[in-house]
Amino acid sequence: MSNAPVGSTEIKDAKKRYSAGVLKYKQMGYWMPDYVPKDTDTLCLFRITPQDGVDPEEAAAAVAGESSTATWTVVWTDRLTACDSYRAKAYKVQPVPNRPGEYFAWVAY
Repeated sequence: MSNAPVGSTEIKDAKKRYSAGVLKYKQMGYWMPDYVPKDTDTLCLFRITPQDGVDPEEAAAAVAGESSTATWTVVWTDRLTACDSYRAKAYKVQPVPNRPGEYFAWVAY
């Protein structure tokens, strides 16, 4: 896997983002391959094993989401909170050497 930029799949339109249904973590903005960590970020490296059928970037985005703001319940005050500033950002994924199906996932907080 490379850290090459890809087209943004993040859903920013509030009507679509908060409509009923399930969004992928990448669509919620937890995968940011272009992200450059700031000096003030806390950087974490996770070793992940995605389930069958889940791409490594989505699994990394899930770790970022569930360890930050994706666990929040959507309520009317969401528009009052600067959620984007609290959202973790998975920004890099690489295979673990000699461990098929395992990946390193870099996440900035």
